[in-house]
Amino acid sequence: MRRASRRLVTRVIATALTAVAVFAAAGNGVAAAAVDGSPAAPAADASPSAAAGGLWFAPELDWGADAPEGYARRLGETPPAYGIRLAYPLDAAAERGWQRAATAAAAQGAALILTFEPTKDLDELTAADARALADTLDRMHAAYGTEQRVRFAPEMNGSWVRWGQQPTAYVRAFETVADAVHAGSSGAETVWVPSYGAGYPFDRADGRLDDLSVRDERTLDTDADGLLTEADDPYGPYFPRADAVDRVGLTLYYFGKGEAAAAAGRDVPLERNDAPESGEVAQRLAERWGYTVAQPQSFTERFARPDRPMAIDTGALFDPARAGDDELSVKRGWWQQVLNELPAHPHIDTVSWLEVERVEAEAGGAEADWRATADPRVAQALRADLVATGRFAWAPVTPPVTADEGLSSHSPLTEPAGSERPTVAAWTMAGAAIALVLALAVSRLLPRWRYRHEAHERDLRLDVVRGVAIAGGVLAVLASAGPLAVASQAVLSVTGAELFVAISGIVMGLGYRRRLDALGVGDWLARGWRRAGRLYAVTLSVIVAVFAVGFLPFLDTTTVTTLTDPSTGRVYDLYPNAERLLDYPPPWYAVRDLLLLRMSPWPIVILGLFIALALLAPLFLALLRRRLWWVVVAVSIAAYAMSIALPDAILLPTAFDAVYPLLAWQLPFVLGLVVGYHRAVISRLLRRPGGMTVATVIVLAWAAAAITGVTAPVLGVITPSAPGGLDLVRLGDSAVLLAVALAVLTAVWVPVDRVWRAVWVPLGQASLAVFCAQLLLLILIASVPALDVDDPLVATLVATGGLLALWLLAIALRRRAASRVTPR
Repeated sequence: MRRASRRLVTRVIATALTAVAVFAAAGNGVAAAAVDGSPAAPAADASPSAAAGGLWFAPELDWGADAPEGYARRLGETPPAYGIRLAYPLDAAAERGWQRAATAAAAQGAALILTFEPTKDLDELTAADARALADTLDRMHAAYGTEQRVRFAPEMNGSWVRWGQQPTAYVRAFETVADAVHAGSSGAETVWVPSYGAGYPFDRADGRLDDLSVRDERTLDTDADGLLTEADDPYGPYFPRADAVDRVGLTLYYFGKGEAAAAAGRDVPLERNDAPESGEVAQRLAERWGYTVAQPQSFTERFARPDRPMAIDTGALFDPARAGDDELSVKRGWWQQVLNELPAHPHIDTVSWLEVERVEAEAGGAEADWRATADPRVAQALRADLVATGRFAWAPVTPPVTADEGLSSHSPLTEPAGSERPTVAAWTMAGAAIALVLALAVSRLLPRWRYRHEAHERDLRLDVVRGVAIAGGVLAVLASAGPLAVASQAVLSVTGAELFVAISGIVMGLGYRRRLDALGVGDWLARGWRRAGRLYAVTLSVIVAVFAVGFLPFLDTTTVTTLTDPSTGRVYDLYPNAERLLDYPPPWYAVRDLLLLRMSPWPIVILGLFIALALLAPLFLALLRRRLWWVVVAVSIAAYAMSIALPDAILLPTAFDAVYPLLAWQLPFVLGLVVGYHRAVISRLLRRPGGMTVATVIVLAWAAAAITGVTAPVLGVITPSAPGGLDLVRLGDSAVLLAVALAVLTAVWVPVDRVWRAVWVPLGQASLAVFCAQLLLLILIASVPALDVDDPLVATLVATGGLLALWLLAIALRRRAASRVTPR
């Protein structure tokens, strides 16, 4: 028997370690390299750190088809900044795009280079538009600490943009934006970015010069010959006053059509893919490439200086439909020239690469590929060349801000205890002590009111407690103001999700004790894991459904897919990379985030914990069947102790482990599992002479310690920084409240059964469905603009109506056919 038990323990531990290893491998991207074919991330010392300073390499992404996480994975390094183009004045789409980019960049500690492209005529832009932009800069910086650069209307000297070749209106608009930005608190810098001037005024490209005002004609005719020709200055007329410009930039794109095309532009067809000729970038930076009239000074000599750094916005066009040199030769030939020029131009501190695929007029209307990381071979070469310079810094440039931080710090179900907790706990424990004494008295005086185990197939007392717990959790989510909000938050300061977790362990221990006796270990493990798989499928379906519902224009899902810190305005995106799931094929990192439940509405994040516990439960139950309860308890306590010793350790690469760390939160579940499995033994002990007295003394002693304020300072020494807020005080309070609740229900079951059974039992038995359905209520409430949920009366009515709707759902799910939809 002992040898068999040792073998079982060995198998259980080996299985658990294997499962953890698989999860950890998935989180570390082992599978990603196999699917994407992308190079592995480099060692930490392979390149300069951001802390050491260095140049920035900043890709400009197509945010509708790409994301920072995907780019960093493809490149094998995390850039210190990303570029995004936004409409100006800001509209709703631009606000959403900016917010999405800010959260994605902040997760890597990266900066944002914001290009604002006017959607109105320059004369129609107002100071109010500029203030709105500056206010958003301030808000984003306050929320994430992100560094931001503002590129307003770049390539303004070109004829191909709406705002091009209008020097008077452009300078006025730029200065208005700059003044608003500088007056704000974001610390954002303005960047003035014209296009490389060869071929100016580009009249053969699009021809906009006929619409010039008399003033603009005089401004642009810098040689005063009465004509606009290549002899005129391509840059100076567009330069704002000096204090409006913090940085300068120059767009240097390689179109692969040779120097003759500099003036003719699109009139020269792209016939083949050709690698750039040696020295082209050097000639451009010297202002000698493509000009028919010699320029007296280069752009860098005129506009860059130590206190006004310069950026190069660049990229190399490649048309996969045309013959010629391969993609690596074209793009590497270009970026190597850019990198080779950096030592000779110390004012250049940023290189931005156009990382998009789009239709290009320069390619005859064909789709051209500017990306440098789509092909793993090209991406690997780019990273190698960037690192080889020894000049580039990598993220983070600011402290990263992740969704895990938002969940762990601001989830309403795990709010950290405030200064009011000892008072609330004292009153709660006092009430519990009084309730226990009264329950014992009623049990002696009215024994016919007691709960009879033999009268019920399942323990309905636990269903009642679980129903009350789920109702309290729902009210904590739905009620944003009013007495219900105050009451629910007060209860959550003493006990919360841990009570529900413990009840789940007890129910599982009770429900499957008899099944274990009828099945072998193998069959039981298979059945238990199928149950976990079913719960995982339900959770995954809910996550996908919320994502899909978000595309309906009349429903606002952000109330459950984001968390907002009210003190800073920081918005945490809980569906990172979700839009990449719509790509074909979807990138591995987005699929991984979905499968590992890294995408999840915040109210149901805890379901990930229940899935993990459901996977572990069959192993623990198998040990309990062998009477190895002491092994189960010892392992559980050891895991909790490890979580205290390593409070920042993340065991699993999932969202829930940041809020409900598995190492800590398994403790109430496992102890509940042991209690439920051995309920008959515990009941016999309590019925022995003195058994109930000892239990009562323990409960009352804990209540007395809580009332006098002894528990917190004493146990706080043991768990000074309990992970997930699950310290020994909360565990003890929850255990006492659960014990008292069961004692009270046992003593007065008959009247409770008559009055409250129809209310609480359905909620308790359909808790998963109710838990998931609250998401729909939250979305519906948030989608009604006229609903003022901050008004106490409105909030109370909404929460009450929502709970009533969930109770009706629970009633419907009691029918056997409907109850099969979700596991209880």
